[in-house]
Amino acid sequence: MFVKKTSAPRIVTLPNGTILSVADLPPVATRWVASRKETVVLAVEHGLITRDDALRRYGLSDEEFDGWIAAMKRHGRAALKVTGLQKYRQPQVVNPTSAGHK
Repeated sequence: MFVKKTSAPRIVTLPNGTILSVADLPPVATRWVASRKETVVLAVEHGLITRDDALRRYGLSDEEFDGWIAAMKRHGRAALKVTGLQKYRQPQVVNPTSAGHK
């Protein structure tokens, strides 16, 4: 197996003691679930891969990746779930008829 020469680390230890390596990154053609999104965000945050490499490798836009980062910082992995979109990412709209107006 050929390993590409790089100046970036091949493994990093996360603050919780978990070891993350290049082998832990999701495949290029992946079905995005919260744990895979989290892995990519952590890999970029801890210098395992560059942001540009992640965007290019997975075909992500800046906005999409920034959304993952913001969601994780605010609410953790749960916010990365597709089912959590409304709960964590959508602004709450107050219905004027239910806000005490008569």
